[in-house]
Amino acid sequence: MAKKVVIGHSKRVRFNNDRLVSQALAPSDAVKALRQYKAPKFDQTVNVVVHLGIDPKAADQALRGSIAFPKGVGKSARVVCFCNADKVAAAKAAGAVEAGADELVAKIEGGWMDFDVAVASPDMMRVVSKLGKVLGPKGLMPSPKAGTVAADVVNAVKEYAAGKTEYRNDDGGNVHCIIGKMSFNDDDLAENLNHFIQVITKAKPASAKGTYIRKCVIAASMSPGIQVAL
Repeated sequence: MAKKVVIGHSKRVRFNNDRLVSQALAPSDAVKALRQYKAPKFDQTVNVVVHLGIDPKAADQALRGSIAFPKGVGKSARVVCFCNADKVAAAKAAGAVEAGADELVAKIEGGWMDFDVAVASPDMMRVVSKLGKVLGPKGLMPSPKAGTVAADVVNAVKEYAAGKTEYRNDDGGNVHCIIGKMSFNDDDLAENLNHFIQVITKAKPASAKGTYIRKCVIAASMSPGIQVAL
């Protein structure tokens, strides 16, 4: 009997569907298994998601933090830094696209938003608070929990400009993160994946009961997911 062809699916999708991995694999094996899928003609981003046994509505079980991956994630971020005048030059040298205090607030109030991350020294939060209605809805408000409010603001700029990633759980109790690119070698992707799992494991809320990490899946941008055995 001729094999049934699903109308609307490309040859690549059909090829990948024929090679779906049904069992959970160890982190290093899961990374290697991604290579068996036929890839599109661009360097895919590799994503990980964990489904956690937390109550997302409980304030004491919410997860939020940041991760500096040992092998980076293959992308940089545009960072602005709210700091005093004596730190402006160092912040820009560390990678900030803009730095300052009141003048930076005024620039953003004027509609300038060409940045991905905002970091601030603790003493600058009184200035940054004016931007709550602008930065808050976009998830750009500096926060101690996310590591974007830091005493060593120059080092914070350096880390975020190099790809340090903020994470937080969604309403379903899931945490999503980028762990690299398909152009990374297997060892580097596996090291980043293991680092992510370790960070999330250590962040377990004391009040969370039962199984904490219920499921972990990795996938490239346009490839099927592979479950990771923990």
